Amino acid sequence: MSKLLRGIAAGWGAKKLGGGCLSTIVIFLILWWLLGHFGIFK
Repeated sequence: MSKLLRGIAAGWGAKKLGGGCLSTIVIFLILWWLLGHFGIFK
């Protein structure tokens, strides 16, 4: 369940911050890593 919540949060942030297709994917990956690294959704 925590991966699902982390994915939703990262997807929402990438949609808000991303401009194009490639930048949205890069922002999603960065947010996914940050949310997992700091244990926000554990």
